[in-house]
Amino acid sequence: MTDTNHATTLANRIHDRSVTVGIIGLGYVGLPLAMAFVEKGIRVLGFDVDPDKPAQLARGESYIKHLGSDRVAAMAGSGRFEATTDFLRLHEPDAILICVPTPLTPQRQPDMSYVEKSARQIKACLRPGQLVILESTTYPGTTDELLEGILEETGLRSGVDFFLAYSPEREDPGRRDFTTTTTPKVVGGVDPTAGDLAQALYDLIIARTVRVSTARVAEASKLTENIFRAVNIALVNELKMVYDRMGIDVWEVLDAAESKPFGFMRFNPGPGWGGHCIPLDPFYLAWKAREYGEAPKFIELAGDINVRMPHYVVQKLLLALNERGKALRGSRVLILGIAYKKDIDDPRESPAFEIIHLLLGLGAEVSYHDPHIPVAPHMRTWPHLPPMHSQRLTPETVRAADAVLIVTDHAAVDYQAVAEHAQLVVDTRGLVDPRRANTVRA
Repeated sequence: MTDTNHATTLANRIHDRSVTVGIIGLGYVGLPLAMAFVEKGIRVLGFDVDPDKPAQLARGESYIKHLGSDRVAAMAGSGRFEATTDFLRLHEPDAILICVPTPLTPQRQPDMSYVEKSARQIKACLRPGQLVILESTTYPGTTDELLEGILEETGLRSGVDFFLAYSPEREDPGRRDFTTTTTPKVVGGVDPTAGDLAQALYDLIIARTVRVSTARVAEASKLTENIFRAVNIALVNELKMVYDRMGIDVWEVLDAAESKPFGFMRFNPGPGWGGHCIPLDPFYLAWKAREYGEAPKFIELAGDINVRMPHYVVQKLLLALNERGKALRGSRVLILGIAYKKDIDDPRESPAFEIIHLLLGLGAEVSYHDPHIPVAPHMRTWPHLPPMHSQRLTPETVRAADAVLIVTDHAAVDYQAVAEHAQLVVDTRGLVDPRRANTVRA
């Protein structure tokens, strides 16, 4: 087979929709992608290390709340989807999308172990003519350094025998106005041919693809999107702390500033940052920038401010209890919400877990209520937290707590009713009237 034929053959399979797509990681990124391809008539083979996920999907059950079981059941019954834990089958797909976690180490450096493991699993099965696309958030250079290096250990050549690209995921769980298929998708190849193939693949399911010149540009665009949010969240969080010292309500300030019809974009303060990207991206770029002799102090400062917020919240709680003649040690603290944002069941990197960790370390008795997360999952970043279950939110539960700490602003919770029954409310979301004698904003 000639060099040209590998790309041509794959392009033809994409064009006539006979391509098989493999997806590594069937979580908040991989599962919506799988559904999108299947719903467009494309065969998908999903891979996950968790044996429960393929079993649940085969039964038509959804383990991600905002992806309804009706869609999962339709996918399972389509005849075009299969999920497996057998990574030796990675030779079967024509295109392989990597959708695995890219967390931070305890030293806040990129943890590429999941991406590297996926690359080595692909390497063991790599055949000529396959397209490999990384979707996980990462630093510029991951695709054409780490991935390409591992895959070329096979003796196959990138851009000739196989093709390599990067297309950052843009999932926003719970969002209704933009979905996997209606959100524009950035695509960049290690070489132009890989970029062409990746763009053609996503054009099957995405309303608009945004082609960039290289995989590195695509990687940098993902970081830029989320660093923008991280910096602005840090700004309002710092303003919250400054204005609090001045006796000024930051939420009232933001309401007033938002009345300007130009030149201002509102971001709200909170108990910290959360989600699968925003808490990671500033540190990924800062780490990579040092290789080039740069120290992005502005970005690192934003990260430091946001990391501090759970400590600030706990300090406000401690002081509020102290003013009421109570010690934090032995106090019963009810956390409202452990998802990282409102109205979803996604707890990834939620500041609630750091707050729980800090409170337990200070001797508090901690419970939580979250209408979307009945059982607190095991968290990689906080592996030693005890098992916890969501408590029923009743007037008795609220009255029994020495303090109720609002972390996530779920619409299903009646916060005014909570404030009516609570001994103390510590409000990190600006939901309860701060003029109430039992309410402290944090």
